[in-house]
Amino acid sequence: MDGVSKWYGDTVALSEVSFSLEPGVTGLLGHNGAGKSTALALLAGYIGTSQGTVRVLGKDPRTDPSVHEGLGVVPDAEGLWAFLSARQVVQMLASQRGVAEPGAAAASALDRVGLTAAADRKVAGFSKGMRQRVKLAQALAHEPSVLLLDEPLNGLDPAQRRLDVELVRDLGAEGRTVLVSSHLLSEVERMADRLLVVVNGRLVAEGTAAGIRDLMTDRPRSLRITVEQPRRLGGLLLAEGLVTSVVVDDVTLTVLTEQAVSLATRLPGLAREHGLLLRRVQPLGEDLESVFSALTSAARGVGR
Repeated sequence: MDGVSKWYGDTVALSEVSFSLEPGVTGLLGHNGAGKSTALALLAGYIGTSQGTVRVLGKDPRTDPSVHEGLGVVPDAEGLWAFLSARQVVQMLASQRGVAEPGAAAASALDRVGLTAAADRKVAGFSKGMRQRVKLAQALAHEPSVLLLDEPLNGLDPAQRRLDVELVRDLGAEGRTVLVSSHLLSEVERMADRLLVVVNGRLVAEGTAAGIRDLMTDRPRSLRITVEQPRRLGGLLLAEGLVTSVVVDDVTLTVLTEQAVSLATRLPGLAREHGLLLRRVQPLGEDLESVFSALTSAARGVGR
């Protein structure tokens, strides 16, 4: 995507979004209405841009249908023929994409998503989770090099979620380029090597999970420090202005700081100078979800 915007009347769905994808798994994160599905629809060629350019495998997906020979899409919408069996759905779509042996391709894809036993049942009788797996199978049947997955874990039970997380990671490890969107941040973090964060139609952060956390050094952070004299250390940190609050509990000290880098740099030396033995320093609330929430709060007023 290069400078891509998409608007509907006076509603801006995406605003000047630019990024490129490489082999591996990239997570597209955002709150509901952030523009994730719009971005995927543009990449799939379902809709056109209002400005900017989109290229997939060097082609314009809106004007060149041949792009779908190397592109697999799992849309968020249902879009399945309920009167057909899972095998018929996957086989028909494989055939439309030019697969030489669509029957064998369908069988292999259904087996990979765990639907072999249900392959000849009509989709009408499937649960939402099983329908999701049919959509994933049809996206895999023609062995695409690029995959666009819009909320692929919706409706899956915990066991199937775990299996599909592993499957997505495997697809990236095979050298495919996978873009997976979701608001289930802990699961996306397990799947993706790289992250794109969209808020109100704008790309507000890009990089690894660790890299995005590093962007947030100016926000308040909490740490739990295990030390033999927590009250004394707390006083020293307050005196040096490195923390804004301390809570003492037996041998632990929980602090709030707005100077995470300065605190991390100074803490070992301060403890050594005063003969205090640090046993553990544990960041609190440093999962991807907390970072995403902070990014969302910071950018809430941007874009729309």
